[in-house]
Amino acid sequence: MTEQGDPRGITLIVIAKEPVPGRVKTRLTPPYTSEQAALIAEAALADTLDAVAATTATRRVVALEGRPGAWLPRGFEVIAQRGAGLDERLANAFADVGGPAVLIGMDTPQVTPAMLADAGRRLSAGDAVYGPAADGGFWLLGLRDPDPRRLRGVPMSRPDTGARQLERLDGLRVATLGTLRDVDTAGDAVRVAAQAPGTRFAAAVRAGAR
Repeated sequence: MTEQGDPRGITLIVIAKEPVPGRVKTRLTPPYTSEQAALIAEAALADTLDAVAATTATRRVVALEGRPGAWLPRGFEVIAQRGAGLDERLANAFADVGGPAVLIGMDTPQVTPAMLADAGRRLSAGDAVYGPAADGGFWLLGLRDPDPRRLRGVPMSRPDTGARQLERLDGLRVATLGTLRDVDTAGDAVRVAAQAPGTRFAAAVRAGAR
């Protein structure tokens, strides 16, 4: 995206899981119940999709495990996730969309349209854009020329995931964004809710803490 918001053909992808109790945000239980964890996950996803919808991107895609629900706004394409591990699912999401794309997950409900626009601008000027997560992973990855080999085989959900992913981007012009905390644990949920108190996510966290 340019300074004026021109997306230049960059697609925004959200990789997401249907918020079903017992299948999402299991590390929030306890102290939250499985039902509360699913509501928190749904709120995080809805906030993320709102941020994507508020950008000027002409193509918005949800790479989904499961079925769409009422949380899905208009204007999004839905594709099924493919692959066994998360590395394969990310690689296949880029491949299925084709062309330059920026991918985020559903675990950073504090993301804003401005952050996504900045990622798009940086990708327009380079080869890749990378958003590090506080736990050592990454919350955003953008690739101008997606190559599955850039992702397949990267170990996921480890403290060195981000470092290993960056190794795969060697030789590319990579722009690095600010670090965000993604929501894995109850402590993460409380911290992120405090950072974004007006979100649906924050309301769901507060409701679950009662």
